[in-house]
Amino acid sequence: MNFIKKLTSNPKNDFFAGVTVSLAMIPEVVAFAFVANIDPLVALSGAFIIGLITAIFGGRPGLISGAAGAVAVIFVNLIKEGHVRGLEFDIPVENMGYYYLLGAVILMGIIQIFAGVLKLGRFVRLIPHSVMMGFVNGLAIVIFMAQVKMFSHKVPNTDPDAVEKYMSVFMHGPELFFMIGLVLFTMAIIHFLPKLTTKIPAALTAILITTFGVILLDLDVTTVGSYIREGGGDGLSGEFPTPNKELWQLLPFNLDTFTFILPYAFLAASVGLIESLMTLNLVDELTDSRGRGNKECVAQGMGNIASGLLGGTGGCGMIGQTVININAKGRGRLSGIVMALTLLSFILFADTYIEQVPIAALIGVMFMMVIETFAWSSFRILKKIPRSDAFVLIAVSAITVFFDLAIAVFIGVIISALAFSWENAKRIRARKSTDENGVKTYEIFGPLFFGSTTGFTEKFDVANDPEEVVIDFKDSRIADMSGIEAINKLSERYKNAGKKLHLKHLSKDCIKLLATADDIVDVNVLEDPKYKVVADGFNYDD
Repeated sequence: MNFIKKLTSNPKNDFFAGVTVSLAMIPEVVAFAFVANIDPLVALSGAFIIGLITAIFGGRPGLISGAAGAVAVIFVNLIKEGHVRGLEFDIPVENMGYYYLLGAVILMGIIQIFAGVLKLGRFVRLIPHSVMMGFVNGLAIVIFMAQVKMFSHKVPNTDPDAVEKYMSVFMHGPELFFMIGLVLFTMAIIHFLPKLTTKIPAALTAILITTFGVILLDLDVTTVGSYIREGGGDGLSGEFPTPNKELWQLLPFNLDTFTFILPYAFLAASVGLIESLMTLNLVDELTDSRGRGNKECVAQGMGNIASGLLGGTGGCGMIGQTVININAKGRGRLSGIVMALTLLSFILFADTYIEQVPIAALIGVMFMMVIETFAWSSFRILKKIPRSDAFVLIAVSAITVFFDLAIAVFIGVIISALAFSWENAKRIRARKSTDENGVKTYEIFGPLFFGSTTGFTEKFDVANDPEEVVIDFKDSRIADMSGIEAINKLSERYKNAGKKLHLKHLSKDCIKLLATADDIVDVNVLEDPKYKVVADGFNYDD
């Protein structure tokens, strides 16, 4: 009952937002289907299945999932190698790579469910803001470049040795200028319509006006239908997804198949979860609310398993379509459900009408999304933030564009962690004092960990120190094994010099850390659980 109540809390906005997103979903899904050399209907079926399941069970209402390009690119080599393996094993089917793809998508989903069950989604909180901004900027550039590629026609590749069956030839002359004009016209409607009224969705209205204008004027432009057929597809018409029985008959279920698809499945699962969880974080910021990362991991896994079983490709959260949904005031699960069901209705019933939608109208919507997604403030703050953060922001953006999203995020986190460690390593300080009993005290400031051990050791003058030395950790803490080893070596130096070393004001976790390494560290820890100052005349004798 509570689910139904939440589902209908924002019905009008969620409905129109879902319809708008479903239209914007088509060209991107189809484009990446061509990249992966699979039937566009396979990708569209995957978008419907994954989108529906994640909308219902996901951890972030308003997040749109589908057959994303970030995942599709990973499966390109899998499909090619799968075809070759089919020939080597004399499997009597031409598109054997497709069945290896389905197996990898199912395994990808299983890995994602385990990630959710093990609560790995919480680690997205470790991703710094500079990495997040780089991710958003890089992905916006990737989406922009994907739209630019649509200013072209697919023609048969005449090279007999070429792997790709079709090649792209960019538009030129009047056709190009006319295409640009329609794109700008669509963008102008999306920009200016909200200034006149907010009662109708700007993006959907722009698509409809541009489409009706092209149909009424009988303009010869690239449409959804012609775009699909140019790439070798048969159009948008399809059937309701059903269990793929041939998968169980043709795919060899053995260790060899498992070891073949595992690397692709693991990489796709990682990329899918990273993009989904970072998109979840972006929606949290845009809506000032909080999603559930681990629940989203499980939902993404469920969606991919179902997609693989029903003959669809893999997918994840899509930042472009999600931003379009949020900008269209889609906030609830209903928007994702409507997107998925509308996409299905296009395939089953309305293919003739949707195929008449000009590609220029959809490109215009995506261009506006890119403009709104790109973190333009990053240019303004580059000179104001630490150099390490600026470097991470630029590096993550560039690596996302030229290589891979997962690699970009991993490298960004690693660089940020190293920069953080370096900065904290420089903060280790020591204040020295000697009391009337001749006991010298080193008051340590800053954390003692692997990065600061060298600086910590250099603070001590073992040769000239008195017989009793106290290290006060009131404003410091021992963070790791490197810190323990540094204390151990220091204690050996004092012991070899015939002097005693004591530790004071250790927190409970530091004492516990030392207790676990009591066979390594040989020092006297002063009992002072309430952090009281040791009284004058304290007897240091054991």
